[in-house]
Amino acid sequence: MPFSAHQRFALTDRSFAYTLKKDVHKLAESLGFAPAQSGRIDIIVSELISNLLKHTPQGGELLAKAVFGDDGQAAGLELLCLDTGPGMRDPQRMLEDGVSTAGSKGEGLGAVRRLSDDFDLFSQPGSGTAILSRLFLPESSGTRPAPHTLDVRAVMVPKPGETFCGDNWSVVSQGGRYAIAAIDGLGHGEEAALASGEATRVFAGIAHQPPCQALVGIHEAIRKTRGAVGAVTVVDLEGRQVSFCGIGNIMGKVHAADAVKSLISYNGMLGNNRPAVLNDHPNAWDPSGLLVLHSDGIKARWDLGKYPGLKNHDPSVIAGVLYKDFTRKTDDVLVIAAKNKK
Repeated sequence: MPFSAHQRFALTDRSFAYTLKKDVHKLAESLGFAPAQSGRIDIIVSELISNLLKHTPQGGELLAKAVFGDDGQAAGLELLCLDTGPGMRDPQRMLEDGVSTAGSKGEGLGAVRRLSDDFDLFSQPGSGTAILSRLFLPESSGTRPAPHTLDVRAVMVPKPGETFCGDNWSVVSQGGRYAIAAIDGLGHGEEAALASGEATRVFAGIAHQPPCQALVGIHEAIRKTRGAVGAVTVVDLEGRQVSFCGIGNIMGKVHAADAVKSLISYNGMLGNNRPAVLNDHPNAWDPSGLLVLHSDGIKARWDLGKYPGLKNHDPSVIAGVLYKDFTRKTDDVLVIAAKNKK
């Protein structure tokens, strides 16, 4: 299954609204949405823009990307609306028609929820809001994981001003085993994207191997590129175990009900200088737990304990909140979140 980077649309003032709506409309049409369906998307984008302009004086941003099915074909569109405004004390009440924190008619968020195939919202007073809207093409089966599977989502955004994203990721599943690769090409731009893209391409054929062996395979395959750092994580739902091996500054945490375990990588670089000895690091997997992996495009000192209830939300929202609050804005960003689908 291919994965695309999010297109980032910064909304610093109202003058950017028209261009943003036009660009998202073009993206929807390119994915195969019919005019009537694109009309739904236009309404959603308009409401999200309105919400950003009302609640965030300095603006906010909208992330948009294509989502793909297991067959590699376009399946729909994902929108993430992120702001650092005052947040909401009662987010669910704000979804009721006629209710608004800004004193308006309150139709916006309720309309977004009704028009979306998937919808989620997380807000916290003092730290802003994240709103998720997914829409699927009618002929697609969508990308909703079945119950008792692993729901793996990511936010992947190029460095501001860049077209190519040097970060990349992949997930390969077989039965209850999920192998996840998180790759950060050295530097940024097209050459970094070529390195990380080759790494994920190779990973698709060796994902059945233990994480440390898969990393060795990636290392050998990308020797002719500028190199990368990366990690492979395997979540075994039946065995209730998560195994990790990383080289370079790919970071991660495994959250259980009563503990948080940091995932530590080896020093080195894929394609250039890897450790002579690599071992997998196993941890217990809590069915109610959460896995987070990220590149150094976000600051490492984040703590989900400061976001009560966030772990209960869609993995895209979890990744979006971490991106929103901890991005360095000087590099490509990759944040992966994975949790059991109940």
